[in-house]
Amino acid sequence: QLVESGGGLVQAGDSLRLSCKISGRAFTSHVMAWFRRAPGKEREFVAGIRWSRDSTFYSDSVKGRFTISKEKAENMVSLQMNNLKPEDTAVYSCAIGTGPSFRTGDYFRWGQGTQVTVSS
Repeated sequence: QLVESGGGLVQAGDSLRLSCKISGRAFTSHVMAWFRRAPGKEREFVAGIRWSRDSTFYSDSVKGRFTISKEKAENMVSLQMNNLKPEDTAVYSCAIGTGPSFRTGDYFRWGQGTQVTVSS
């Protein structure tokens, strides 16, 4: 089970930190990722991190502004979002996949999501 927290309403330029608590064991081969879905749009990849390594990967739209990290001891993955823009408004969900991928179909477990709203 994946449970997200940390969403909210902020202004453009503000920062927000999302957390994803993992219940159960995350295998070393797994990848954790954040996706988002804006109103009327398809779900899109945001950022990912290998559970067993420190390698990360990002979508071009958030590169340089968002940082994904993991806290293994707490079985948690976080997404630090800086310099937020109105176009970042979406429901953000974390997911577990079997390998580094940008595709939603490659992830097999999802959280319910947390709303992030950025006002201009």
